[in-house]
Amino acid sequence: MTDTNQQLPEATPAKKHSPFHVGMRNLKTALAATLCALIYLFLHRNPTFACIGAIFGMGSDMDNSKLHGGNRLFGTIIGGLLGMGLFRIYICFYPEGGLHPLILLMVFIGVVLIIRISQLVHWPGAIQPSGVMLCIILFNTPVDTYISYSINRIVDTGIGVVIALAVNFLLPRERVFKWMPYFDKDRDRQA
Repeated sequence: MTDTNQQLPEATPAKKHSPFHVGMRNLKTALAATLCALIYLFLHRNPTFACIGAIFGMGSDMDNSKLHGGNRLFGTIIGGLLGMGLFRIYICFYPEGGLHPLILLMVFIGVVLIIRISQLVHWPGAIQPSGVMLCIILFNTPVDTYISYSINRIVDTGIGVVIALAVNFLLPRERVFKWMPYFDKDRDRQA
């Protein structure tokens, strides 16, 4: 039982930020995407999917990053593998690819399988990225490169997610906030 006369501590007012405030998550997301682009620049590869993986993989903390990055990576794997299988069946009937009515059945079957697989493994957050990957493979990938394209997208996404996790691991909010007073002192001296 609590004493009704006991005073509760006053809540500290929420810190008001300007509309142009750039927070830690913003900076860490930008850093992760930029690191992906830098690495891919040296590899002479297109960094698009690695950067997307890094952006999706950045969360407010490590657990959040694992969840969002895991959703993106697991979804890309499911959609990529399923897309390769369904596209292979499709090109058995239409070796030149293109859009034919059978592709509608492939999309329908693919989406149903994506949802069921994601539910069975208790990972519903993978449904959207899986569906995106499936549609890209079925509708936008040339017949001669659909396997390498799918594998490259899975690998690229994995690299982006790993980089986002590494940035979030190396720069957790608690560690960075410990250094903030030092930066504030420098900023006060310069003013």
